[in-house]
Amino acid sequence: MAGKPNERPAKRATSKKSSSSRRRLRPAKPVAVVELPEAFDSYQQACDYLTTRHNLERLQPDKVDPSMLTLDRMVALLEALGNPHQGLKLVHVAGSKGKGSTCEMTTAALSGCGYTVGLYTSPHLVDLRERFRIGPSKISASDFCAYLHRVAKAATGLERKHGPASFFELTTAMCFCYFADQAIDLGVIEVGLGGRLDSTNVITPEVTAITAIQLEHTQILGDSLAKIAGEKAGIMKPGVACVTIPQENEALDAFRARAAAVGCPLRMIGTPELEFSHRFEATPELGPHVRVSLSTQRCQFEHVPVPLKGEHQAFNCGLALAIVDALRERGWKAPERQVTQGLARTPNFGRLEQVWERPRIIVDGAHNPESVSGLVKAIGAHMRYDSMVMIFGCAADKNVPGMLQAVARGADKIIFTRASDSPRAMDPKELHRRFAEFSHKMVQTAPTVKDAINMAARAVARDDIICVTGSFYVAGEAKKLLVEKAEALAAEKLPSNLSRIEPKPEAKTEARPTPRPETHPPASAGAKPPAGERKPVTRATGKPGSRDS
Repeated sequence: MAGKPNERPAKRATSKKSSSSRRRLRPAKPVAVVELPEAFDSYQQACDYLTTRHNLERLQPDKVDPSMLTLDRMVALLEALGNPHQGLKLVHVAGSKGKGSTCEMTTAALSGCGYTVGLYTSPHLVDLRERFRIGPSKISASDFCAYLHRVAKAATGLERKHGPASFFELTTAMCFCYFADQAIDLGVIEVGLGGRLDSTNVITPEVTAITAIQLEHTQILGDSLAKIAGEKAGIMKPGVACVTIPQENEALDAFRARAAAVGCPLRMIGTPELEFSHRFEATPELGPHVRVSLSTQRCQFEHVPVPLKGEHQAFNCGLALAIVDALRERGWKAPERQVTQGLARTPNFGRLEQVWERPRIIVDGAHNPESVSGLVKAIGAHMRYDSMVMIFGCAADKNVPGMLQAVARGADKIIFTRASDSPRAMDPKELHRRFAEFSHKMVQTAPTVKDAINMAARAVARDDIICVTGSFYVAGEAKKLLVEKAEALAAEKLPSNLSRIEPKPEAKTEARPTPRPETHPPASAGAKPPAGERKPVTRATGKPGSRDS
């Protein structure tokens, strides 16, 4: 095992005074708490139990209960569990855009150095267990059930004083217990929402990092970049270095104010302290790709290939290298060669991920204007195609006009849809109406993601591509449907050509004209994920392949 620095006493997490949101938030309906069973009989039963809890990821902003925005309950829960987080060595990452990619690249880079690295991220694409990984492996179904029961039992004893624990509080506590029991060397923790009052902000990490700051969740975090940046900067800790990327001035001012207030060394890539550059090139070995360089007093990373596609990933990769540099400052061994080799093994789940070969289907979790613009640009730079059909669905509280403008610039045909289990999702017909105000491109609507994929599959030719994007929920639902389709075809030993997601009729094989979704809707997608483990499609083969995170 790679060398670790001298152990330091873990600092006890202290409760921070929580205040109601500055915005007027309408309390959600009381949680219908389900009685905790003696044990979970199945993985599905455990997932069903979790869904009874308040989940900020799926709530509309004006229905967020202000009592959820506190760390008091999280601190009490961890104390009841024996404070498993206090013995962990962690990296804490916040931001509006790119934090998931940064976490993935950081985890891969550190794993390449021989460390056992835990990764906690959100949301997931297909399976809740994706949120808890050690190295390339997600938590087993049996461990998921056991840790959820352990945490939920502790939370039940606190309900009279602190109220019911939320979905994210339970999963975050599970993460700390799981990582502690597995004796990881390092853990990479992605903030869920904001930073200051996020359930993960009970740790004293080795290093913190903040990715790009943009207007998001304005009803909860604030209506300006300065306010949002102030919430994100809440993860800064005394004496713990925080690394970030170039930001708008008002965001940087908020960072500097917080860093000065708590005594946090703040560093930004692209400054003399963290010299940074990037370039786009094409080689026979890697094809079109981006390379980055980062130079500090401790590290010299020269022309490192960025493992994720798109120029927008350059700063995320640079930030991951800056995290490694900060860890080296604290005594962690991370040779440049091993970091680079590990980085090359970064998975691209939900990030320009090709999940089907014929026709080519790409899923991407882009969920704001900058991400959608970066996606469109990356597809143009990395893929050859004749025409692109974009399946798009997003949350109503996002910057919808900005995203639609980006969609119009890149897609040749658009099919608007919505995730099947997201109260925040905007109605596809409303998306169509807004899009038609400024664009005359070909548009259709579909009530479900399944309908949209079937519609797109009938519309594309051999050299066309289908891109599913707008939110992680839309991208994840598409991937799940195609995973199940691939498994069904493999079981029947059929080729992986995609005609329709529904079972193919036995007698009718002739092509049919494209129906209008309003008058001839195919069957909707509503199946829940199976309880057991699966081998999903992870590459462009359309066949069950390697482990999905």
